[in-house]
Amino acid sequence: MNNSDSNRLTYVRDISKAKLETLASSSTAQQAAKKLRNSSSSSLLIVDDSGKSIGILTERDLVRKVCALHKQSSQTIVKDIMSAPIITVNANSSLKNAADEMIQHKVRHLVVLDGGREHGIISANDFANYLRQNVNMDEVNAAILESLMNIKEEEEDGGSV
Repeated sequence: MNNSDSNRLTYVRDISKAKLETLASSSTAQQAAKKLRNSSSSSLLIVDDSGKSIGILTERDLVRKVCALHKQSSQTIVKDIMSAPIITVNANSSLKNAADEMIQHKVRHLVVLDGGREHGIISANDFANYLRQNVNMDEVNAAILESLMNIKEEEEDGGSV
């Protein structure tokens, strides 16, 4: 980590995107693809007629549930291909907790709640960008090598691991 940040715990709110892109559940996959192309997001929050969030649609959903199955994007309704239920995380949660939620639910996007309201979204790419900017991989690799050397020395000395 950068020295200035090494003692500071990072929270979901620090790296999540505050802008939520939404799309009506009656929209087509083609409309969703166009909206994603014109935004900087890789997901859309799908809302019903009353504006209530009912699911999430990702670029990956479009590839796997439309393109790979040779479905017509202009005829496929997003409600039929969205992921539901929406998996959420609190804005004040640690990044570790958010990562645990993604792993547990096998998702790559979490809707961020702040005060019970949808505040933003965090994706696996947001984690990757954060790590790329804040973690010194040389230090991580050195720690791994040191640990491996210690294990090897213990094995050579007759100890068990």
